[in-house]
Parts: sequence; structure tokens; C-alpha cells
Amino acid sequence: MDGKKLEFKGEKALVELERLTMNAREVQERTLMEILSRNGKTEYLRKYMEGTSKDICEFKSRVPIVTYEVVQPYVERISNGEDSSILSGHHITELLRSSGTSGGEPRLMPSIAEDLDRRTYLYNLLMPIMNTHMSGLDKGKAMNLLFVKAETLTPSGIPARSVLTSYYKSHHFLNRPLDPFNDLTSPDDVILCPDSQQSMYCQLLSGLIDRNCVLRLGAVFASAFLRSITFLERNWRELVEDIRLGLLNPKITDQSCRAAMSVILSTPDPALANEIESLCNTGSWKGILARLWPKTKYIEAVLTGTMAQYIPMLEFYSGSTIPLVCTMYASSECYFGVNLNPLCRPSDVSYTLLPNMAYFEFIELEDGLRYGDEEEKGVDIFKDKVVDLVDVTVGRYYEIVVTTFAGLYRYRVGDVLQVTGFHNNAPQFKFICRRNVILSIDSDKTNEEDLHKSITVAKMLLHKQNYILIEYTSYVDTSTMPGHYVLFWEIKYMSEKEEDSVDYKELIERCCFEVENSLDYVYRRCRSHDRSVGPLEIRMVESGTFEALMDLLISQGSSINQYKTPRCVESGPALELLNSKVSASFFSPKDPTWTP
Repeated sequence: MDGKKLEFKGEKALVELERLTMNAREVQERTLMEILSRNGKTEYLRKYMEGTSKDICEFKSRVPIVTYEVVQPYVERISNGEDSSILSGHHITELLRSSGTSGGEPRLMPSIAEDLDRRTYLYNLLMPIMNTHMSGLDKGKAMNLLFVKAETLTPSGIPARSVLTSYYKSHHFLNRPLDPFNDLTSPDDVILCPDSQQSMYCQLLSGLIDRNCVLRLGAVFASAFLRSITFLERNWRELVEDIRLGLLNPKITDQSCRAAMSVILSTPDPALANEIESLCNTGSWKGILARLWPKTKYIEAVLTGTMAQYIPMLEFYSGSTIPLVCTMYASSECYFGVNLNPLCRPSDVSYTLLPNMAYFEFIELEDGLRYGDEEEKGVDIFKDKVVDLVDVTVGRYYEIVVTTFAGLYRYRVGDVLQVTGFHNNAPQFKFICRRNVILSIDSDKTNEEDLHKSITVAKMLLHKQNYILIEYTSYVDTSTMPGHYVLFWEIKYMSEKEEDSVDYKELIERCCFEVENSLDYVYRRCRSHDRSVGPLEIRMVESGTFEALMDLLISQGSSINQYKTPRCVESGPALELLNSKVSASFFSPKDPTWTP
């Protein structure tokens, strides 16, 4: 695909969006035919299809729906020096690491040069969409906290890196034209600093210096944004001193950062330093974002799925006065779509899939998030259950399957979506969960969404006593008989008053029970009737534990941009870290409710 065909900006981008969504079926068919035309001679497709066939029916009947285990051998062969043509008709320029939530292991996704055109096309849609809901966004700057992760090279010399690192290092980002709607406070050299702590320090310093010009705050994920704000909470005195003296802290040793910041931090500004000091030194940080950046119109970050966990903390730091905005849906495998109603509540976010990004199919799920009995029997569970993009049904749940230009064919991404409506002829989806994150001891199977919902119920008990759940993860402890679920919780007391004399032990034990009582029928049967699952345990951890967990996982290869707290951990360094930070442990005091 000619990258020029994707160069739409401003009003033209919205016109093109309408054309694409109005003709979604035709665009999807052309997209698949173009993929087959380019890649039909690859070793992978020749296994299933004849020659360079572009027949859509043949593709669907012969090419299987697969998981990463099928793709991995091809990726490894390319990593070790074989030609890209075994998987793609175009040269594979890089391999993109998936986020840590994909089964706990970074998977490598093939990417070709023009994929950057597609990503840029989607990014170029975001501000035109926002401009239809909010004016004046070209009158100031954006403090978007963006980070890269150091890349590695495969044995054949192909870069292996995160999709966001790929974009921030590309000419699409670094040579972007001046745009008043995308004027960032952070210098490019600071964004590209491989040391996330030094980068974070300098990006926050840049944002504070420009505090009266900032109209937008954000990061890719809510977790990264909140990590930066808690970093600011610990280090604001040093940042203020830098502004007061006009000198960058000597602990910033990256020379590119120092050179970039010397332009911004060129003269002492004691007046600005005093302003920031008076705002930060008031005790409670409730509403601090609105005070430090008073012209902020919205905070942008991914807040759907498990990122919804961070909404209460964002509301605390913003004083619930700044809109929280989700703009786009993307992954390492593919960029999918945009939110056409960005000022909606985070719980109501739906994404309109763009039919020119890839070829999309959907596996219909029964009974909410389950495939049905066929899954357990090991038969072809997808027969008669796969539908095209335009043929999905409002209200139903699906697992998304993609076929990309770069060499993924009928690939199960692992995301579960619910159809909420249509924009023209393109469906809109709510992100529900990742299918492959579950807890299981016996016949119970608890997925990410079920766990999140049950914890949300228990959080209400905490809120009534002025506590907030900052972060959580889970673990299946089979060292006991029977095994049981373990939740690691980090909580914080949010009132400016002294803590109430509530019975802390009773409170957390009630939380244990509410979590269990909100889990599904099978779990409650296993607990209350079969006795195959033991009482749920909550292990309270020290303040800062989940930041330490993030540091650990980033040191092992996760990207700070794509980092998501794993909702389930297994034995290993992560579990050892969590257990070393446990301050108290509580068990559910009674069986959950269950009736045959």
C-alpha cells in the first residue's frame, strides 16, 4: 500500500473516515485481496492455498485460525536469518514485542515498513476527532509522557522492540511537521532516552516549566501516567530546585537529555519555582493535576479493560474536575480503531474499527465469554462461529482475529470484545478482557474480567472507610490442600482525617468474602459444595510494592509504555518480590453463597 494513500489530516481525515466506515464491507474485501496478492507466494500461505489465489472463500475454508504457537516457528526462522518470504511478501523490518499480558511472555510480531504509515494514519485521526468535541486545542501544548525501551537485535540483525519504541524512533515521529495540535512539552531526545527514570524526570520538568501552556495531559496507558505522577510526588522538591537555579540536577547523566534540557532550562526562574512549591507543599495531593496545570482540558490514556483499575486514583489526583479520555485501540499485532465519542465516561468507551487497518474476523462466544461445550471436547470450535467485521451482532461477545499485511493470517489476538453499535457500516466494540489471563484450581475458570468485577464489588467496602485500592494482582496457591486464590492488594488511606477505628481485620475479611461471593457459579460451587477450592486469601503489601514489581518486569524486558500490571503471577521473581512485601494476610471467613 502506498503510504501516500494514508496521508490524511484535519477535516480530510474525517471525510476519509466516513468513506471507509460507509463502505466497510468493500474495504475489508479489498484489504484481504491485497494481502493475498502480496503474500500468496509465502511458504505459510502455500501450505493451505493454491498458488497466488485471491479467493476469499478459499482463504476462509483452508487457512486455519491460529495462536502464536503456530506463528512462532516462522518468526524464529526469520530471526535466525531466513528470508522474510516464508511469512510475508514484503521485507520484515522489525519484530514487535507484545505487552507482558500476552501469556506473560513477550511475543514477537512481524512488521513491515508500511505498517508505520498505517499507525501514523490512525494517530492523525485523533486530534480531528477531539476537535469535533472540544475547541482551542491548538492554543497550547500537550504534556504526553512517552517512553522508549532499549531494543535488541535478533541473530540476523532485525530489531526487536516495542511497537511504541518503533514509532517514536521512526521518521514519521521524529520528522513530523510542525502542528499546533500536537505541540509536545517533552523534547524528542528526552523521549528517546533509554533510562526511563531520567526520561521521566526531564519530561516532568519540561511540563512544569510549561505549566501555564499545557492543555492536555496523558500517557499511553493510565498505569504509566500514574507512575509518573507518583514519581513527581516523591521528587517535586528536586524539580523545583532545578527551576529555581536554572540548572539540571546532576543525577541526570544522559548527555542527550542534558543537551535538550539546557535549551528549556536556560535561566533561573525563582518565581515559577515558588509557585510550584506552594502548590506541591500543601499536604494532600487531591486535585494536584488541576492546580499544577490549570488550563488542562483533558487527560488522555488507555482506561479500558484492566486499566479501569486506575480511574479512582486519576480522579483523586485530578480532583474529578478533568475529563478522562480514551482515544484509540491498538496492539503490537495491529492498530484497530478509534473512539468517536472521546468525552464519554471510560466505562462507556467503544472503539470503531477501521476496515483498512487489516482484515478482521470474529469468533462468536457463547454464554457471555465462553466458547461452549465444543471447546472442552477438542473439536473444531470455530466452525460456523466465525463472522466478518460487518456481520457481527450488537450485544454479542467475540474474540477478534486478524490477518495483516505483515504476515499474520487468521491470528487470534486474544482480546474479547462486545459489540455496542455501528458507525455507518463499521461496528463499534467495547474492550472486555484478555482471554488468556485466568485463575484455575479445579473446574473453576476465572478470567480477567470476572476477577476485576469481583474486586470492584469489594472496593466499595474500602471506599466507605476512606481506603482506596491502588493496585492488585493474583496467584493460585497450590501449596495448600485444597489450593486457593491469593490476591495481593496495595491500599491507601485517602482522607485527611485520622484513620477511623474500623476493625481493619474485619474489613479485609469482608472484602475476601465479597470477592468470592461475586465470582461465578462454578467457583462458588467448588468452594461451597465440592470443597475443591480453599478460602480466598488477601495479602496486603507495603506501599510502593507494585512500582517495585513494575521495575522488576521492565528490567526483564517489558516496555514502560506498554506495561500493564499482570493480573496473575506465577512462581518466580515476581511472586518472590510480592511475598517479600506482605505486611498482613487475611482469609475469607465463610463460604460464598451457592445454590444448585
